[in-house]
Amino acid sequence: MNFWQEHSVEYLEMAFRYDRMERIENPDGYGKRTGECGDTVEFFIMERDGAIDHISYHIDGCKNTNACANTVVKMAEKMRIADAWETITPDSVAAYLKTLPADENHCAELATGAFYLALKDLDRKCSREM
Repeated sequence: MNFWQEHSVEYLEMAFRYDRMERIENPDGYGKRTGECGDTVEFFIMERDGAIDHISYHIDGCKNTNACANTVVKMAEKMRIADAWETITPDSVAAYLKTLPADENHCAELATGAFYLALKDLDRKCSREM
């Protein structure tokens, strides 16, 4: 089997999709994390009425990290912020992708970790405004 046959459609779409990769100036929530592998993921969140109105990412990393970051974005779009903490986990990201190699699960942990940092930043900024 070759690479294209051993991966799910979901994995292939997320690994090779780059239209959600954008840096936003002054996001409501920002998180950045670098993994032991050297890959870096950043998330930029814009919030409206307690929901994620817009989310984008930037990575310096491999296709597995790109697949995981894209999956977080896909899952988080328009989601209530309170639900995002519970719903988006390394396991849910890997489950969506179906064929993320087991030895690359750290990419899902890296992406969700950066996402949680962005949610934490968003929460900190919102509570400061009240």
